[in-house]
Amino acid sequence: MVRADKPGAAGYRLSAPAKLNLYLHVTGHRDDGYHRLDSLVVFAAIGDRVDVAPADKLSLRVSGRFSEALGDTESDDNLVMRAARLLKQEAGLADHVGAAIRLEKRLPVAAGLGGGSADAAAALHGLSALWEISLGDDDLARLAISLGADVPACLALRPAFVGGIGEFLDPAPLLPEVHVALAHPGAALSTASVFAALAVDSAARVGRFAEAPRHAAELAAKLSSRGNDLEAPARKLCPVIGDVLSALGRQPDCLLARMSGSGATCFGLFETAAAAAGAARTITDQQPDWWSASAPMLGEADKVVISPVPTYM
Repeated sequence: MVRADKPGAAGYRLSAPAKLNLYLHVTGHRDDGYHRLDSLVVFAAIGDRVDVAPADKLSLRVSGRFSEALGDTESDDNLVMRAARLLKQEAGLADHVGAAIRLEKRLPVAAGLGGGSADAAAALHGLSALWEISLGDDDLARLAISLGADVPACLALRPAFVGGIGEFLDPAPLLPEVHVALAHPGAALSTASVFAALAVDSAARVGRFAEAPRHAAELAAKLSSRGNDLEAPARKLCPVIGDVLSALGRQPDCLLARMSGSGATCFGLFETAAAAAGAARTITDQQPDWWSASAPMLGEADKVVISPVPTYM
């Protein structure tokens, strides 16, 4: 899934696409506190940006619209730094081997888009190229799940049915071309608080589609029989989510409106780029304090591209 152009370049640049849960069911609660999930995860062609360059120590500099929401970037609460330290330890690199990491935070924080997980996954890919580390898929997957439930899917960066606590990835069938409009009301939601408010009824995974959907409307129809179990507790904690869903659902040609992850970002599915872009513009005009954007949904053929960049960090 990874393509590195011009190995040995001064630094590398990667995108960290937004993760969307087209549906999310909670199938049980483990004794260790984690929840078992059943979800169809896809990615949108919009997200953060991660740059890595050689340095004699590890450092992280954050910029962008949502940078202030991250707080202390050096702490172990920051997934990018945790990923960098874990990878360096796993590879047994010397103390003087480091990296200057720059994160442009374009996605809202604590928004159900897997932004931190996508950033961490991008850091793992970029630092592996920078440090010329060739870990096997199993080792990378082990590092990923230790960082968080969304990181394995973000590392693979392909549409997948996700099970377990996030470690089981079954490739999704070929999905049709779909465009999304995203809207976030500006309220951060703690994933832990949403799960804490959830009443879990154990259930079996719904799993794969019997047949691959042929077009966007058919995908929306298949998803209509599934949902997001975290929506009800999230709306109790953050009632404005209901307004966001309503705003998306009443846009012309919206096929389905749903909350992603633990919220508060919601998305609408559209058949065309023009319809999705029009919906995002309308929501921005009506709710200027919200964040809204549109993008195509990434497919199986889309790759993790690691582009060389000059050392300017």
